[in-house]
Amino acid sequence: MRDDEHDEDAGEAEITADTEATVRCPYCSEEVEITLDPDSGEAQEYVEDCAVCCQPWQVTVHYDLEGRAEVTATALDG
Repeated sequence: MRDDEHDEDAGEAEITADTEATVRCPYCSEEVEITLDPDSGEAQEYVEDCAVCCQPWQVTVHYDLEGRAEVTATALDG
C-alpha cells in the first residue's frame, strides 16, 4: 500500500456497530447478554433461547446509521 493511499483511508470515519446487547427475558425476567451480528443486516428477526431458563424468544434487532442496535426479546408464544 502506498503512503498516500493510507492517508486517504485514515480520513474516513469508521463506524463500529454494536455486537452485544443486554435484554430481559420475557419468561424469567433475568437480564441476559446476547451476541449480535451486524453483518446479518440492519433489520433482523430470529429465535434464541434464554441462557437462564431455556425458553425461546423472538429477537428483533434494528441498527441505525451509527451502528447502534435496538434489540427486543419477546415471548415466542405470544
